[in-house]
Amino acid sequence: MTDATIKLDIISDPICPWCYIGKAHLDRALEQVADHPFLIEWHPFQLNPDMPTEGMDRRTYLEAKFGGKEGAVKAYAPVVENAKAAGLDINFEAMERTPNTLDAHRLIHWAGIEGKQTMAVSALFKAYFNEGRDIGNPEVLADLADSIGMDASVVLRLLSSDSDREDICKRDAHSREMGVNSVPTFIVAGKHAVPGAQPPDLWVKVIEELKEQIMA
Repeated sequence: MTDATIKLDIISDPICPWCYIGKAHLDRALEQVADHPFLIEWHPFQLNPDMPTEGMDRRTYLEAKFGGKEGAVKAYAPVVENAKAAGLDINFEAMERTPNTLDAHRLIHWAGIEGKQTMAVSALFKAYFNEGRDIGNPEVLADLADSIGMDASVVLRLLSSDSDREDICKRDAHSREMGVNSVPTFIVAGKHAVPGAQPPDLWVKVIEELKEQIMA
């Protein structure tokens, strides 16, 4: 990393396939530019803020959201195509439930306190999109926390409380008030919004331009 750092805020939801694709594109760009200046922080945005706490059957959710099975298949066709191009294998067959993601966002927040935020985001994406796990389930979240070196028992205890629940909801609402209505949304240096799953080439260009500005 360069001596100067530039904040990259990422507004995302761990059940958003475009967020998963967007992260893969960004990761590829960061691998190409080893001394990137970004200091990354993840921020909560619930695609389904009114989702029941226990989540719901995924097929029922998709058909209700997209007006039937045909609409759901059509809506997800570009997701499948772009995921494949990004080198991601999304296991749609394994995804039986669409979870409420409030608790997943709480885990991401706590992981950030321990300097493991991106690790938590990666673990949640993998669990949901590759393994079909219910990331709204506290036991699953505690297991994922354990896998990145967090204390699972502490996470379980926090999840059973109201700790940071209100804060996550306020941060989500703040993003919407700023005009964010889709994710992923990347905010560079607190002022330049980059919406959507942008290709690696764009990120490489952005990083190179930022490095030139730092060196100037």
